[in-house]
Amino acid sequence: MPAQPAEPGKHRIAFLIYRGNPRCGGQGVYTRHLTRELARLGHSVEVFSGPPWPELDEGVGFTAVRGLDLYRDPDPFRIPARSEFTSLADLAEFGVMLSAGFGEPLAYSMRIKKILANRRHDFDIIHDNQCMGPGILSLHRGGWPLLETLHHPITVDRSIALDHAETFGQRYTTRRWFGFLRMQVRVVKQLPAVLTVSHNSKVDINAQMRVPLERLTVVPVGVDHNVFKPYDDVVKKKGRLMVTSSSDVPMKGLVPLLEAIAKLRVERDIDLIVIGKPKAKGRVANALERLGLNDIVTTISGVSDEELARLYGEAEVAIVPSLYEGFSLPAIEAMSCGVPVVATMGGALPEVVGVSGETGLLVEPNNPDALVQAIRQLLDDAQLRARLGANGRERVIHRFTWEVTARGTAACYDAILSGRPLPDSVNFD
Repeated sequence: MPAQPAEPGKHRIAFLIYRGNPRCGGQGVYTRHLTRELARLGHSVEVFSGPPWPELDEGVGFTAVRGLDLYRDPDPFRIPARSEFTSLADLAEFGVMLSAGFGEPLAYSMRIKKILANRRHDFDIIHDNQCMGPGILSLHRGGWPLLETLHHPITVDRSIALDHAETFGQRYTTRRWFGFLRMQVRVVKQLPAVLTVSHNSKVDINAQMRVPLERLTVVPVGVDHNVFKPYDDVVKKKGRLMVTSSSDVPMKGLVPLLEAIAKLRVERDIDLIVIGKPKAKGRVANALERLGLNDIVTTISGVSDEELARLYGEAEVAIVPSLYEGFSLPAIEAMSCGVPVVATMGGALPEVVGVSGETGLLVEPNNPDALVQAIRQLLDDAQLRARLGANGRERVIHRFTWEVTARGTAACYDAILSGRPLPDSVNFD
C-alpha cells in the first residue's frame, strides 16, 4: 500500500528498515511511532520493511521487501526450500548464515536498491533505519537525498559480547556473527547525514566508527505518554520489581540483576517481572536455575503497550541494568508511567534518566551490590519513590515524546533538502 500524497511544503519519505520486528529490539518501535507522528505532521511516509513485518498505524504506507527470514520463530537458522531462492540477495543472505554470520543488512540493501530504482520521482528523501548496506550507499551515490539513523555503535555490542565469551568457539562465532560491522562501518563513513539518539552515542559513533561530528545530529526517541501513564485502576504490588529486556545478550545486564535479586530475597519478600523471552538454556535461564529464582521471577512476552504500561504500574521499582545503552526505551517507558527507576551509568542512561536522586537512581554497571543498595533504598522509602516517579514523568513529557522525535527528524529532512548543515541536536539536553 503506497503512502498518501504529502501536503504542500511537506516531504515524501521512503522509510527503510531491514527487519521490522515490533517485539524484539527498539528498531520496530522506532519505526512505528516515528512514522505515525511524521504522517500526523503532514508528511507522506512509505515503509519498506524486511521480515518480520512491522506494526504500522493508519496513514503510513507499506511495501514488503521479501526476505528469507532465516531467524524466525519457531525455526531459526532454517534451511529454505530451493524454490525460495529467486535472487542473488537470497544466495548472499543464506551463504552468510552458513558461515555463522548475519546477512540480513547486506541482502536487504541489495533488494531495496532494486525496488527503489524506478521510484525516484515518488519520494523526496530516503530515511534508512540502521541497515547501512552497500545498496544504501549506491542509492545515495545515485542522487537520492538520504538520512541514516544509527541508534548506537554496534561496535559496543560486539566488544561486550566478546568480553563475555567463555570459550574459543564462542569468541569465533561472535566475531563471525558481527562480521556485518565491517560493511556497516565502511558504508556509514561515506553517508552525508547520520541521526543518532543521544550525545553519548554521537561521541561513540565518531570515536569508534569514524563518522565526522559535523555529519552527526542528535534527536532523542520518544514514548507514547498517553499510553505509558499511571492508571487509576492499577494497584501497586508490594515488593514488585520490573525489568524490560527484549534480547538475551550480556549487554542488557540481566545476569548481574538476577544476582542482586538473589541477595535481596534473603531479607525481604520480592518478585521480579522480566518483559522478554530468555533463550532456553541461555545465560539468563542458567542464572535463574543456578540462583534458585524461578519461583520469584516471571518472564512475559508479547504484551501490548497498554498491558506493558499496566505492568509497570504494578511495580514499585523499575530497573534498567544494562552495561551500555545508546538511549533506553524501557527507561522512559517506566518514567512515563510514574515508576521510580534504578539504572546503571552505562552509555547514555545518565543522559536519559537525568540527575541521580532527582529523576532516578544511577549505579555502576555490572555491579550487583550497587543494584541491591539502590533497590533497597527505594523499597524502604515511599516518599522517595513518589518523588522520583513524579519527576520522571515530568521529564518525559517535556523531552521524550514521539512528537518531539518527529519534529526533530523533520528538521533534519529540511536541512538535507535545502543544503544546510545538520543541526547539532534537537530538543535534548
